[in-house]
Amino acid sequence: MPFRNFGLETGILSALQKSGYARPTPVQDAAIPVVMQGNDLIAIAKTGTGKTAAFVLPILHRLSQSKAQGTPKALILAPTRELAVQITENIQNYGQHLTLRVAAIYGGVDEEDQIQTLRKGAHIIVATPGRLIALIERQKIDFQALEVLVLDEADRMLHMGFLPAIESIVESLPRRRQTLMFSATLSKEIESLARSFQFKPKRIQIGDQSNPAETVKQSVYEVPPHLKGAMLLELLKHPNFSRVLVFVRMKDGANRLTEFLQASQIKVTKLHSSRSQEQRLKALQDFKDGKAKVLVATDIVARGIDIDGVSHVVNYDFPVNPEDYVHRIGRTGRAEAQGEAISFVPRGDLNLLDHLEISIGERIDRKRLRGFDYYAKTQGPKPGEKPPRQDWRKRTREMESKKAANKPTKSGARPANKGTKKHRKK
Repeated sequence: MPFRNFGLETGILSALQKSGYARPTPVQDAAIPVVMQGNDLIAIAKTGTGKTAAFVLPILHRLSQSKAQGTPKALILAPTRELAVQITENIQNYGQHLTLRVAAIYGGVDEEDQIQTLRKGAHIIVATPGRLIALIERQKIDFQALEVLVLDEADRMLHMGFLPAIESIVESLPRRRQTLMFSATLSKEIESLARSFQFKPKRIQIGDQSNPAETVKQSVYEVPPHLKGAMLLELLKHPNFSRVLVFVRMKDGANRLTEFLQASQIKVTKLHSSRSQEQRLKALQDFKDGKAKVLVATDIVARGIDIDGVSHVVNYDFPVNPEDYVHRIGRTGRAEAQGEAISFVPRGDLNLLDHLEISIGERIDRKRLRGFDYYAKTQGPKPGEKPPRQDWRKRTREMESKKAANKPTKSGARPANKGTKKHRKK
């Protein structure tokens, strides 16, 4: 069914047409009518299925028709700065023909600039919980006119420990409001949250939440840890690897892998929690604009971030949890496009692979890279890996031996070192 069948405001339809959106995705098709009818909603759908537009479009329509005075009218909570920025950009895009203002509130940037934006009057606020709490406590925001609350990536916010902050925020909102909850998974915690914050919510679920999107081709390369960097370089030589998102577990690993790729003349950028907000935004923009072929990132971008044209996701470090795997590879094959996900699995991570396959109910294709030397010798620590630690038992024995050698005897004298001659009494 085309978007016009929803009865959306003509300016919104014009923006959608300009953006090249021909028809709604299944989650949009199911959610938009429910939201436009004013119902509370719990929407469960896989990552990459278009959940953002499913709540942004009806909110824009509602506010374009609203005659009530006062701002803000809608509050959208998101778990990360990157997702807050992306939602804000989507609102500006879909609402480009409307006279509605949006403000993004998140940490890592000057708080006073955001306060000035709020004073001008924002109809929609997109915020991360931490910074929003700070502004509420300073009484910089008045939510008396609020009509709609959205919790986006609700499961992720709970996982990140934002429940107390969310509860505090909700206490400052009007009780009579529409509350929408969008999530990739449905847990007992999500259901408990719904009972606390929503009134007779409608529920929709699109697809099997535990499985990856059908548009993503998956494969596994069993490779020794010290050869993962070399294998990544070989894969990047293929022309179809045009825009590659590489996931690592730790930010130190992201730094080392980025340096390794830069030394190999690969256009690469990195994104992790220790980078400043300006650096994080620039990294994402360079990747979106094609200035960087590779984005090395931690799981900070595994949820909600929408980057058009990601040809491949590479799990350089295999994820510990199946849920993290599903969200990571969901960065490609978005909006029914085709994508490919490749995972490097050292022998020590085969148990994680087994656990994943049991969880998603399918076996992932095993592949071998033609012409690649799987038996190359170790040449010191490679990207993303720390130098191997000495066996702890050996270290303990050595430390105990040193302590014994330096321990004073009953007479107060230290034992003679081995290899030295004892002085004879004259």
